[in-house]
Amino acid sequence: MTTETASPAPMGADPGGGRLDGATRLGLYETMVLCRTFEEAILREYHADKGPGFDIGKGLIPGEMHLSAGQEPVAAGVCAHLTTDDALTATHRPHHLAIAHGMDLRAMAAEIFGRETGLGRGRGGHMHLFDPATHFSCSGIVAEGYPPALGQAFAFKRQGGGRIAVAVTGEGATNQGAFHESLNLAARWTLPVVFVVEDNDWAISVPRDAATAVKSNATRAVGYDIPGERVEGNEVEAVWAAAKRAVARARAGEGPSLVEVHTLRLWGHFEGDAQGYRPELAEVASYDPIPRYEQALRSAGILDDAAVERIAAETGQRVETAVDFAKNSPLPDPASATSYVFA
Repeated sequence: MTTETASPAPMGADPGGGRLDGATRLGLYETMVLCRTFEEAILREYHADKGPGFDIGKGLIPGEMHLSAGQEPVAAGVCAHLTTDDALTATHRPHHLAIAHGMDLRAMAAEIFGRETGLGRGRGGHMHLFDPATHFSCSGIVAEGYPPALGQAFAFKRQGGGRIAVAVTGEGATNQGAFHESLNLAARWTLPVVFVVEDNDWAISVPRDAATAVKSNATRAVGYDIPGERVEGNEVEAVWAAAKRAVARARAGEGPSLVEVHTLRLWGHFEGDAQGYRPELAEVASYDPIPRYEQALRSAGILDDAAVERIAAETGQRVETAVDFAKNSPLPDPASATSYVFA
C-alpha cells in the first residue's frame, strides 16, 4: 500500500473539500488552552517546594514529572474525532491526551498529587493514569500502550458498534519490538485501531536521526500494508484532518492506520532536565503552537481579545478548582499500602 506523507493543509481546510466551521476551530483552540493551563498549574505546584536547589524527592508532587507543553495539537486534533467510548492508550507524557479525551480534571489532579480521591487512589501518579470512564490508560514503559490497544480493538471488532482504539507513543518507541509486532497483528486481523506517533525529535536526549534509520516513521506502515501519513508543522488542523481519515477507516472496518505528527516538546524530558543536549533550545519558544493558532483564528475573525480572555478565565478556573480539590484531598492511609495490589 502506498504510504502518504502529508504536508499541512491550508488553515481552515477540510479534507472533504470544504472548510472547518468556526465552532470546530474554536473547540480545538479551547482544548489546547485547557491542556496548557493544566500543565502550567502542575508545573507551578511541582516546583513550589522542591528547594532549596532542586530535590526531586521533595514536595507535594515528588518524583519525576513529564509535561507535554508543545504537543497539544496532537491531543486536540486526534481526540476531536473520538468519544469516551473509544479507547486511548498513551505514554509517560499523557496529560494533554487525557484532558482532550475527557478525563475528569479533579480525579486526574488528585492522582498526580497522590491523593486518595485520585483515579488510582493516589497509587499510580502521573505516569499511570487509568480511567474506565473514558477508557484511558498510560504507562511509563516505552511502547507499552500498543499491545493493550490491540486487545481493546479486538474486543470492539467482535462487539460491533464502531468503537475504535487509538494508541499513542513517541518516535523513540518506534524502534521497539512491541511497535512492529502490534502493527503486524493489527494489519493481519484488520483491527479498528489508529497508531499515532508523536515525533518531538528527542527520545529523552537522543535525537531521532541518531537512532532511527528512516526520516519518517510513516514509511514503516508500508511494511504492514496499511496507510501511513506524516503531518509536518505541528498544526492542529492538519492533525485533525489526518486523524479524521484514519478514524473513519477504522470505524468503517477497513483496519489500522499510522499517523505520525512532527510535534514539539517545549520543556524538558522531565522537570529538572537542563536540556544541554538541545542546540535549538533558544528558538523553541517561538514555535509554540498555541499563540500561532490563536493568531490564525484572530485573522479568521473567530477570536478577539474578549474571547481569548474569556477562555483563559474559564480554563483557569476549572484548573484551579481541580488543583484545590487535589491539595485538600486526604493522603492514602499508610496502613492501606498493600491494598489494591495482587498478592
